[in-house]
Order: sequence, then structure tokens, then C-alpha cells
Amino acid sequence: MSTAVLTGSCPECETDLTVPEMVEGETLSCPECMLTLRIEGITDGRLTLEMVEVQLRDWGQ
Repeated sequence: MSTAVLTGSCPECETDLTVPEMVEGETLSCPECMLTLRIEGITDGRLTLEMVEVQLRDWGQ
């Protein structure tokens, strides 16, 4: 049994990424720039990644 891997590149820093099999909508972090990325699509083992805008909590201070 082989484990499928997916490849893609960070849209921000263009680092090549290789991840275990994931599904559309899952998120991951770029190991280089630490940006949170969401999988928008998967075509022939190639990921289409989009940046996720991280909302910081406003604690009312």
C-alpha cells in the first residue's frame, strides 16, 4: 500500500510543498513563511492553494 502525496507551492513565498493526501478545504501552514493556506483544488496530485486571512481576536482592550 502506497501513501499518496500531493505537491503545490506557497502563493506567498513560492516554497515547494509536499504533503500527505488531503482534501479540498483543509488548511496547512507553509513551513517557510508560516502562512496559513487552504486547499482550493487538487488536480492530478497538484494542489491549488489560497492564503487564509487570519482574523486576530479583539479582546476589547
